[in-house]
Amino acid sequence: MSAFNKLPGFTTTPPGQERSVLRKLPKVLIVGSLLLGLPSLLARLFLDEASATETDHLITTIDIYAISLVILHWTVVFTVAIAAFIIMVMKGPAYVADAYPLQDYDEPDDIDKAPASCRRQKNAD
Repeated sequence: MSAFNKLPGFTTTPPGQERSVLRKLPKVLIVGSLLLGLPSLLARLFLDEASATETDHLITTIDIYAISLVILHWTVVFTVAIAAFIIMVMKGPAYVADAYPLQDYDEPDDIDKAPASCRRQKNAD
């Protein structure tokens, strides 16, 4: 007996764009991170050393912006990955749990066998 039972008669939805999005995400993550880190590298290579204090301040500012953009990029890629994965799972087969009959669902036979919350409610009436 398996833990999950497929819902009979349920047809799965064919895969859509979520699969292609999931396949492209590693490349987008790496290329995007490299491109967002490029301004820091270019600032170090092409800024002249005329005023060391101003240059250091400018490089530090560029580094802070680049790091924050890289972290934002990673967050966006991770969020898109979660969304695509959820869509992929939702398009899969439907599963149901094993049902069991509920005895006396509306009204219990014996008030002593009922849960405590029902007993208090009955006694209040």
